[in-house]
Amino acid sequence: MKTRIFGHTGVAVSEIGFGAWQIGGSWGSVDEADGRAALHAALDAGMTFVDTADVYGDGRSERIIAEVLRERGGDRPFVATKAGRRLAPHVDAGYTAANLEAFVDRSLANLDVERLDLVQLHCPPTETLYRPEVFDALDGLKRAGKIRDYGVSVEKVEEALKAIEYPGVVSIQIIYNMFRQRPAGLFFREAERRGIAVITRVPLASGLLTGKIGRSTVFADDDHRKFNRHGEAFDVGETFAGVPFDVGLAAVEEIRRVVPEGVAMAAFALRWILMETAVSVVIPGARNADQARANAAAADLPPIPPATMEAIREIYRTMIAPHVHQRW
Repeated sequence: MKTRIFGHTGVAVSEIGFGAWQIGGSWGSVDEADGRAALHAALDAGMTFVDTADVYGDGRSERIIAEVLRERGGDRPFVATKAGRRLAPHVDAGYTAANLEAFVDRSLANLDVERLDLVQLHCPPTETLYRPEVFDALDGLKRAGKIRDYGVSVEKVEEALKAIEYPGVVSIQIIYNMFRQRPAGLFFREAERRGIAVITRVPLASGLLTGKIGRSTVFADDDHRKFNRHGEAFDVGETFAGVPFDVGLAAVEEIRRVVPEGVAMAAFALRWILMETAVSVVIPGARNADQARANAAAADLPPIPPATMEAIREIYRTMIAPHVHQRW
């Protein structure tokens, strides 16, 4: 597993990490034993970056991570979590120093650590990014020794560009995949210039870019790919990357034409993301050990030829961009 430097923190992390949303919830039934096995397999394959959040399964994801790391012992991976979405309602006024400290304290207990490696504001309202006192509160948590560093998980490129104006922000988490290419413009260039780490989420567009989903695929009632298809529960961009389902399926068939023979589409989609030097780590999820190992194997694929990269950009421009480019 190759590593990349996590922005100006200087920490080396595996370029493919483990996204722990699936082992928490909102993806249909994922057995805890399968979730633990998936994380074990990811760590065995050399992944040293784990991304979770306090709301994934109401802390279930964080607690599973803590259990697995206690079992394994030895060197710990870099564990990033998130805070803010426990607010009900999730509004800007809730982003207070007291609430942030309470969220951090809960994650410290769930993860069984004395200091969090990274806490990220969890897709806060846009107006929150215009309040310096929120970032002052995070600086206070650093001084108190409760967090090592902090970043922001965002929905929109504009939010990312605003967040990195704060000197304490070390990382941005953003959706980036073959269906969401806008971050590769101004934002990635600014992130590189400022030494900001970039965590890319939803790399497989909620499974569409595995090539294994079709019109007849049935999703469980507790799977966000059913209950959030139109943004009913949270930002629709988190489900199928915001691309209308039928449009996404049609684009997948076009992408399938340029995937090298013998290469899984999911692995190809992850390798495509790693072609971008601004990316520090990509965090696909996994429901079981086999999926985790398959994700890790993507790092071994050779670089994608320029002509193939251009073909994917053209599919994006003609089929996908009209639906997502200016929205996020």
